[in-house]
Amino acid sequence: MALLPILTAPDPRLKKKSQLVKAVDAQTRQLMDDMLETMKAAPGIGLAAPQVGVLKRVIVLEIEREDTSTGPLFMANPEIVDVSEEDATYNEGCLSVPEHYADVVRPAKVTVRYLDRDNVQRELSCDGLLATCVQHEIDHLDGILFIDKISALKRSMILRKLVKARKEKEREGDEPASAKKESEHAAL
Repeated sequence: MALLPILTAPDPRLKKKSQLVKAVDAQTRQLMDDMLETMKAAPGIGLAAPQVGVLKRVIVLEIEREDTSTGPLFMANPEIVDVSEEDATYNEGCLSVPEHYADVVRPAKVTVRYLDRDNVQRELSCDGLLATCVQHEIDHLDGILFIDKISALKRSMILRKLVKARKEKEREGDEPASAKKESEHAAL
């Protein structure tokens, strides 16, 4: 397994639509395994292939909280086939929008159909945090970030902060090696 680099907004690759997976084969399983390892290391509870620069309809999830415990979930070609009438609001964050959170309203319950790690078609009924997470990750497959679901003003503020942070990080890359080493130790 390998840790994959996670793209951050406003990277244009995050806005592209992903392609269907023909079948869950050894290559797709390796991608799923690498994505799960990357997600856990980040740490996060969900990750979509576009977030690691792969435009395939693949997501991984693992929620281990007091009220929700899923174990690893591997989904290829996930599609929502049923949604509840009632909505739920969760304060969402995203590995591709680091350190920013916002309340997002989504259906409270969904049923998702997908191919599992063994290429078997499954359906899963989801509610609570799992329903939110599934919808959030499927949005990534269609080039939608959670910040696309909030006000234009708040989205613009978040994107400006992300661009500024990226520029600062790039400038730090130009520091002499000794200065970089000192700043690394300060973070420990």
